[in-house]
Amino acid sequence: MLVSKAMKHAFPLPVILAVAFVIGGPSAAGAQEPQTPIFRAAVRTVPIYATVVDQGGRLVPDLTAEDFEILDNGRPAPVTLFSNESQPFTAVVMMDTSASMTEHLGLLKAASEQFLIRLLPVDRAQVGAFNDKLQLSGTFTNDRDELIAALDDLQFGNPTRLNDAIAFSLDALKGVEGRRVVLVFSDGEDTFSKLRFGPVLDRARNEEVMVYAIGLEVDYFNGMRRVRSRPDRNLRRIADETGGGYFELKKSDDLAPTFTRVSQELRSQYLLGFAPESLDGKVHKLEVRVKKPGMTVRARRSYVAVD
Repeated sequence: MLVSKAMKHAFPLPVILAVAFVIGGPSAAGAQEPQTPIFRAAVRTVPIYATVVDQGGRLVPDLTAEDFEILDNGRPAPVTLFSNESQPFTAVVMMDTSASMTEHLGLLKAASEQFLIRLLPVDRAQVGAFNDKLQLSGTFTNDRDELIAALDDLQFGNPTRLNDAIAFSLDALKGVEGRRVVLVFSDGEDTFSKLRFGPVLDRARNEEVMVYAIGLEVDYFNGMRRVRSRPDRNLRRIADETGGGYFELKKSDDLAPTFTRVSQELRSQYLLGFAPESLDGKVHKLEVRVKKPGMTVRARRSYVAVD
């Protein structure tokens, strides 16, 4: 059963890996094989997950470490960690079930199932909902049947607590090792949160959690007339800053392909890393570039340089 949890307001420092890896080369010259990170020595490394697409929006899976460039506050940083193998993740799938979504909840549930059925045994997830309440399924699990069954326990309400819902998801992910992801869906603007967006964005960045966001425009009856919703503009902001993706939809029929796309991206991301020159306790700007023309890369845009 889904249970509500009390909001927490801790802002811990981000986790920076305390081990470094070197790039494992392919077994034969020119071979395009997965390059697995190999343990070598104890050096602080900043991890970055990057999604690369071509001009047609297709995922690009066959790049090498030499194809990437990392800029730390505008200065080139050598790539000391690289892998193009699929990495496990722990995810919170948080869905807007406010009144404006009433006519589309069946499609939303079916769409979220498309993400859940693609979880691998090494992945874990929870599902949740937000409106005037905040809910999560309780514990992280890789049992896809259990997660899909939990969707039937989602409750409904009226206002939209979007900021609170993202912070609630971050609370659940606190202390979890490895790649952490929030997949949040909403069809409208935040109308009822206790938290402002700025501190929530800071938390996601500082705690190194990747946020994927899906926004949907819907027509609904607001008690007086039919109106069309507009997804909260902060969905794009938090996705861009943390290296996830933002998808804004105009048709509910596009929900299932979009949830599927998020799963495909998480399976196709590159893991990069570098050793920062200084740990000055400040927020550093990050930029990841691909040297090959016609490629677009998405990755988180900052990190906090702390031990």
